Amino acid sequence: MSLSKGLKRKVDEYNIKRHHETKHDTFKVAFPPKTEARKRKIEALTAGYAHSSRILVRGLTAQQKVTTASLKASWVLAKHNRPFTDAEVFKEVMVTVLEELATDKSMDGVIASVKQVSATRRIEALSDAVQGVIIKGLSQANYFSLAIDESTDSTDVAQLCVYVRYFDGKEFREELLSLIPLEGHTTGDVIFTKLEELFRLHSLSFERVNLIVTDGAPAMVGKHRGLVSRLKEHAPQMHGLHCLIHQSVLCAKLSGELKEVMDKVMRVINFVRGTSSTQHRLFRQLVAESEEATHDDLLLHNDVRWLSKGKALDRFCALLDEVKAFLRLSKIRAAADHLALLGDEKLMSNVAFLADIFGHLNQLNLQLQGRGKTIVDMVEKLESFTRKLQLFESDISTGRLLHFSTLKSQALGQVTELMVDFIKQLRANFTSRFEDYSIPKDIIAFVRDPLTVRPSGDFTSQAKQMIPSLDEAALEMELIAFQTSSLVSDALRSAESVSAFWVGSSEEYSTINVPFHLYMRVVLFFNECDKDAREESIDA
Repeated sequence: MSLSKGLKRKVDEYNIKRHHETKHDTFKVAFPPKTEARKRKIEALTAGYAHSSRILVRGLTAQQKVTTASLKASWVLAKHNRPFTDAEVFKEVMVTVLEELATDKSMDGVIASVKQVSATRRIEALSDAVQGVIIKGLSQANYFSLAIDESTDSTDVAQLCVYVRYFDGKEFREELLSLIPLEGHTTGDVIFTKLEELFRLHSLSFERVNLIVTDGAPAMVGKHRGLVSRLKEHAPQMHGLHCLIHQSVLCAKLSGELKEVMDKVMRVINFVRGTSSTQHRLFRQLVAESEEATHDDLLLHNDVRWLSKGKALDRFCALLDEVKAFLRLSKIRAAADHLALLGDEKLMSNVAFLADIFGHLNQLNLQLQGRGKTIVDMVEKLESFTRKLQLFESDISTGRLLHFSTLKSQALGQVTELMVDFIKQLRANFTSRFEDYSIPKDIIAFVRDPLTVRPSGDFTSQAKQMIPSLDEAALEMELIAFQTSSLVSDALRSAESVSAFWVGSSEEYSTINVPFHLYMRVVLFFNECDKDAREESIDA
């Protein structure tokens, strides 16, 4: 057996040698065996391959560094909210500085690499990557909610902001999904068409939209052709909500005599700040020289910026002495009229009152803003403020003024009937606007602490009314097992927050966990796309 193997091996070697000598004889001539010429040829080929490899590696490494630098530069621009056009200015500055500092040819490569940086393209790449993550999360989420707002930019092009809130399996996420330009009309039909195209592009379904929040404009909430009504035709389960922050601002809309008071104050502020740059500069100089001034300038007010009314009034009252001194020194004829206006005690009492009440409203506004808020949080804040209004009414009617410090200090506590009527009307507005958002006390208590609520028929009926898909019989049975489990009580005590408890709740209690968990995380989404609502102050 071994002999046959040896013979076979020799036959194979002979055949290979014969094939090589007859078919590849030129190789033998080109590379004579065991000669110096052959060695040199092989070394030359090896060296050439190594050189070309090094060039390729260097090229790839340099390009990778340029790409990395572009991404980092784009990230800096994006963090500081700078426009794409600043990218080229940024690159030109870097090239100019490097060319000026370069003392030899060693910097030529760095300068050439900087010239290759394309920050605009990298910002778009980062944006696409972020949007891809959001789309993937929405595709995997059982439900999500939308916040939609339309506003006009500085070029008179309407921009439609689409925000989403969803649960990615670990945490609640609130992200900007898209910014859609609206070149022509901004009717409900046009907005619906744009939104439908966006959903179709990313293979999203309206069937999983649980809630849509808008600003209450006719194009959004119109009964027949508004965006919400059009969406409900495709997804009847969808709920519509007028932004609660927006509604709270509408509750405090001024009218009549108090609106005239606000207008007069703004005329004084505009006279000081807007008559001329010289006049504004002189006022700031006067304030800077004042030892008692607590601020350096007045603030302007704009109705679109919801917090600016309270901020502008508060700053005006704080710099009232400086404003009067400036008006006395001014040689402009209108200054005397404004100074006489500030001498009206009744008017200044109303100004001080408005500064105090809008300060309280601004506190509520800020409490309603922010990420991670649930329907329970919002309802509790609104109910709390409505009760505070009752306290404010009693406080100002009795003249104690514990919650109206500006009125007490600057206007010497001169309370008018107009102030009391405004607070009464404000409380009535809050009560009427938000009565539909009331949640049964047992439901709130259950969300806050699910171990304290007794599993009664009233409770399960209320839950069924809020969540129609709920199995009431299964809920009653599961509640008993849920509340008697030591694992549940341990998890509730150790959880960082109520939201974290529901996120980590066992799937064993699906009847309880799913509806209430989803209710907390997606039933309410506030209009975060309105940047003006988050402004704490406004300057020129």
